[in-house]
Parts: sequence; C-alpha cells; structure tokens
Amino acid sequence: MIKVCHVTSAHPKEDVRIFHKECVSLAKAGYDVTLVQHGDSYEKDGVHIVGFGAVASNRIKRMLFTAKNAYKAALAVDADLYHLHDPELLPFALKLKKKGKKVVFDSHEFYAEQILYKRYIPRFLRPVVAKLFDRKQKRIFCKIDGLVFPCLVEGQNPFEGYCPRIAIINNVPLLQELYDHYDPSIPKTPRSVCHIGGLNFNRGITSLVHAANLTDCTIYLGGKFDSADYEAHLRTLPGFSRVEYLGHLNRQQVLETLQKSQVGIATLLNVGQYNKLWNLPTKVYEYMALAIPCVLSDTPYIRQAAEKYRFGICVDPADPQQIAAAIRHLLDHPEEARQMGENGRRAVKEEFNWGIEEKKLFALYDDLLKEAITRV
Repeated sequence: MIKVCHVTSAHPKEDVRIFHKECVSLAKAGYDVTLVQHGDSYEKDGVHIVGFGAVASNRIKRMLFTAKNAYKAALAVDADLYHLHDPELLPFALKLKKKGKKVVFDSHEFYAEQILYKRYIPRFLRPVVAKLFDRKQKRIFCKIDGLVFPCLVEGQNPFEGYCPRIAIINNVPLLQELYDHYDPSIPKTPRSVCHIGGLNFNRGITSLVHAANLTDCTIYLGGKFDSADYEAHLRTLPGFSRVEYLGHLNRQQVLETLQKSQVGIATLLNVGQYNKLWNLPTKVYEYMALAIPCVLSDTPYIRQAAEKYRFGICVDPADPQQIAAAIRHLLDHPEEARQMGENGRRAVKEEFNWGIEEKKLFALYDDLLKEAITRV
C-alpha cells in the first residue's frame, strides 16, 4: 500500500480541507494516510494522526522551531509522498526531495499577494518581503513534484511553468457535511444574517457592523477576531448592538448557525487576493449548500457566478449602505430569497462539491506515484 503523509505546522487540528477532505478521501481511496499536526497522536476515519506537540508561542518561533518539529515527525513516517500545507514548510520540501521522496505543496492562499496586507510586517517592508517570498517559492516549486492551488487568479494559473504538475482544486463543501443536512422544517430566526470565518477589517467586518446599524436584523458572527484591539473597536460601534457574537465554532455549531440563518454574508474587501481569485469564499459555498441566499463582494468572478447561478446579490463591500440595502431586500422579499437559496443549493449539488474536486487530487497522486514502490 502506498504511504502518503500530509504535514501542517500551523493549521488547526483536523482542519476541514486537510483532514476531512483530502486525507479522509485518500484513505477511502486505498492510500495509507498519515497526517502530521500539532497535539497528540491517534487514529480517526482511517487516517493515522501523528502529533508533534505544541505550536510555538509566536510567529517567529513557529517558523523556526515548530516547522522543524513537524518535519522531523513527518520524516519518521517514511512515506512515499509528502503533501505540505504551510509556507514555512517549503524549505523542508527540498530536504524531502533529496531523500528521494515525492513532494506536493498545497498553497491554500495566494501568499505573495496576502503578504502585502500582513499587519505584523512593517508597511514599507511588505513589497520587498512579498517579492522575495514569491521568488523563493517559485524556485522551490520548480524542484518539487506537484502543486495544489485552489483556483485561477484573474483567469490565469499564477504558477504555470514553475512546477511539473499543478492541480487546481477548489475548497468546496463535502455534500455529507452540510448539503445532506438541509432541513427546511427547521425554523429560521426572524431577520437573521450570518457571517462565519475570520474576523478582521479586510474581511469586511467593520463595514458589516456599520451596515447592521442601518437594518433591523440580527447578525450572527462566528469566528476569531484577529486581535483583541480590533474586537474592542468593533464593540464601540453602534451597529454592534445588533451582533450576536458566537466565538469560534466547531463544525456542528457551524451547521446549527447556518440552519437558523436567513441570509449569509461574505463581503470581503477588494484588497490583496480577494478580488483576484476565480472562486467563491469557502463560506459562500457552505451558505449555498444549505439554501441560504447570499450578499457578496462585487468582484469580476463573483458577479459572473452570481449572474449565472442567481444565488445572491453583489455589493460594494466597503459601502455599508449597499450592504444594508441588500440585506433588507432579501429579508423583505422571502420568495425571491427562497429561490436564490434553491439556486445556490442546486449549483453545489451539480458543480461545487468535494466529490468532484477529490477526483483531481486522485489524478494528481496517480500521476506522481506511477513508479512509486508499493508497500504491503
């Protein structure tokens, strides 16, 4: 049996994309799958989980020490193929290649673009850091075997020609996790809106709270704030009186929150990668899976998708007036909102689900491992 090892030094335990989608799918397909992550070791859903201990207390230590600890634990697995999930693991990709291993890097985001908006990097240094990182990652991509990226960027593959094999694999929902749990008999909270995901300025949360002050809705806010200062600032805004902050949610709590919400919102600001990616935010696919009409950022790809599938309304994500108007429209026109929800749900069933995307992962692995040694 061919052994594969997924490695993450930074993602949460049992990350949805890494564990529930990629690792479990590969295990079901017959691979011997190990996931190296922080914490303890155990077995789950056919996957061997190897814990390497605690994550370092700050970002620099994580890059210097946590990534190394993850690499050591992964090396002990002695897999045929290694699938890495964090930028700080890229230098270890070359070490694994020198040991004769097949190596895949999974670029969850367009990191070079996102670096330009990282607040922990001084503003004047960000362009330099972004350029240096982009050059370094592309040099490494040329030497490894495969690359996974979630979508095209402005219609182009940004890494075309830098890696022998590239798979575009969208981070769409598992049908059995959300879609199959749709129950129209579950009562909705009257005039309710939900946003689940990262909570920071660039993800449009400030504009959303301002918009809440212009409506009579309740906004369920699930996720972690990127800083205590940002949360404290939001709590001073008048619109926060309409927010019900739920904190970090596990997957069952995500399902329960979506089931009681009438509208889903994802108004990420048009900065960094957000207005360039040719896919929808993961949370939007999840709203669609449960027939929730959406309020969306007006980017070229999202507008095209919204016009094609008719599952939501596009707005300027920096304009609270537009956001509030879209929320009011969906709440005040329940039949139109219901039809949008059904349209989105149909699109997930037919086009945007993990059952379709996992086939691309299998094809990549099959291609890479044609000459791998089969282990019994």
